[in-house]
Amino acid sequence: MNIKPLKNIRIEVMQSLESKVQSFMDEYLIPVDKIWQPTDFLPNSQEDTFFDEVTELRELAKELPYDFWVALVGDTITEEALPTYESWLMDVEGINQVEGKGNIWSKWVRQWTGEENRHGDVLNKYLYLSGRVNMREIEITTQHLIADGFDIGTDRDPYKNFIYTSFQELATYISHNRVAKLARGYGNSALSKMCRMISGDEMRHHKAYSMFVTEIFKVDPNNMMVAFKDMMVNKIVMPAMFLREAGQSVGSAFEDFSNSAQRIGVYTAQDYIDIMQKLIDMWDIANMKGLNEEAEKARDYLMKLPARMERVSQRIKIPEEITRFTWVNPAMTT
Repeated sequence: MNIKPLKNIRIEVMQSLESKVQSFMDEYLIPVDKIWQPTDFLPNSQEDTFFDEVTELRELAKELPYDFWVALVGDTITEEALPTYESWLMDVEGINQVEGKGNIWSKWVRQWTGEENRHGDVLNKYLYLSGRVNMREIEITTQHLIADGFDIGTDRDPYKNFIYTSFQELATYISHNRVAKLARGYGNSALSKMCRMISGDEMRHHKAYSMFVTEIFKVDPNNMMVAFKDMMVNKIVMPAMFLREAGQSVGSAFEDFSNSAQRIGVYTAQDYIDIMQKLIDMWDIANMKGLNEEAEKARDYLMKLPARMERVSQRIKIPEEITRFTWVNPAMTT
């Protein structure tokens, strides 16, 4: 019996889906001349009212508490590490940017990257104008995050990478949407709208990547199920996992950053579990038919995992003590 290597199967599946990618782009991405741009939400430097608008922005920023700034800075840094994500995805099996002008998958990655690039741009400019943070320290952390690179446990496997992006895009939607709600609660409607628009992009991207997984399940359910299980066994490693401040080791800032985000409810351990359950429900893992023995075992593991993680998360205690980061000047925040 001639069994094809997994690598070849995955490439064949990616090739079989190429005819659908353009329709996914039309549905889940927005043309450049129609989508919002960072300058739509920031003081206009070409107008005489620019300095008055900056003054208003800075006054509203004074109302935002310390943990909020830590969460916003962390979100900004991970958005600005976009070159790492694009280069990683371009190296995935089945995504070809070399031959000819590249295949449709590489076109997807470039256009997705273009949309994502606006997020870091608008948040960076907001932080700079706010006067509440140490931009040089933030810039150092961003450069470290890009230079250090990361291993998200997906290798070049498109199945695992699309599981990762389905999960990660939903996580960033939650984070930006919560920041938007908090900003509105502090009376900062401009920042709230900015973060709400970013979260809207993330939700569209989540829907796209989860649709890729849905399509793969239709043609290769056994290998897709095992890939899903493998990603959950190893856990979804967030880009923020590798955060560090100047002079520190890789990942040294993550735990304290995560604690800040959890204290104000921006992104919590429960959110991780909820996302996992949503993906299990979305892909109808419970009712998938015709699986082989390995895939059945993977499915059983996945179905039991959220409840198991719920029991563990209930024992987690988040420190109340605020950690001071070089990113945020405590004298400038309430």
